[in-house]
Amino acid sequence: MSSYTLKMIAVTAMLIDHIGWAFVPTGTLLGQIMHTIGRLTAPIMCYFIAEGYYHTRNVKKYALRLFVFALISHVPFCYYRTGQLPFPFSKNLSTPIETSVMYTLLLGLLTLVVWHNEKISDVARLTLILLLCILAVPGDWGLTGVLWIFLFGINRGNFKEQALAFSIIAIPIAFSFLILLLDGDSRWYEQLFQMGVYLAIPLLAQYNGERGGGKTSKWFFYIFYPLHLTVIGLLKYGI
Repeated sequence: MSSYTLKMIAVTAMLIDHIGWAFVPTGTLLGQIMHTIGRLTAPIMCYFIAEGYYHTRNVKKYALRLFVFALISHVPFCYYRTGQLPFPFSKNLSTPIETSVMYTLLLGLLTLVVWHNEKISDVARLTLILLLCILAVPGDWGLTGVLWIFLFGINRGNFKEQALAFSIIAIPIAFSFLILLLDGDSRWYEQLFQMGVYLAIPLLAQYNGERGGGKTSKWFFYIFYPLHLTVIGLLKYGI
């Protein structure tokens, strides 16, 4: 499969997932199915951010594009999640400090930029990567997403190593239901869908290295992401 095909699968899964969060109770069978499908999105997008680092002609423009759309997506993301506009656009200061996956994707890309910078020492590189991981906490998929991008990138060319690294980093999320179960939480089953992240592995294994799509296809996700959050948010809170 081409990168375009895999990205379209990710976008479709994301839409299903976000509709589920907005309108379908998590504990229902339908909710679990929708969110299991939705777990495909982040791994695929993280994989292609890492691929993009090696394919882009200008990594600065690539990072700038992610930065701009991280800013654009912040308001729709907050509105979709809470029904409120983030400060200073809202008088309600209780809105949690969190932001969209675009921010996470940007920081993940920057870890690869730092890793391949031979002008700084190993200690400086590791320190900066650690800082980027800490800064990722407010982002959707946060530390996990950044580490996925970094490990996909440094293991590029060896899919077995990529899949292994991805699987290890995914453990705390995929098996979070076990913590709830051991803690006696009666709703532990609501987190079973998290194991769906591992379904991304056989899909990514089908990647054939081809781009696919048209010249403007790379802009689709950037535009669709904030747009669909806005529409779902309006349907849930504003209409």
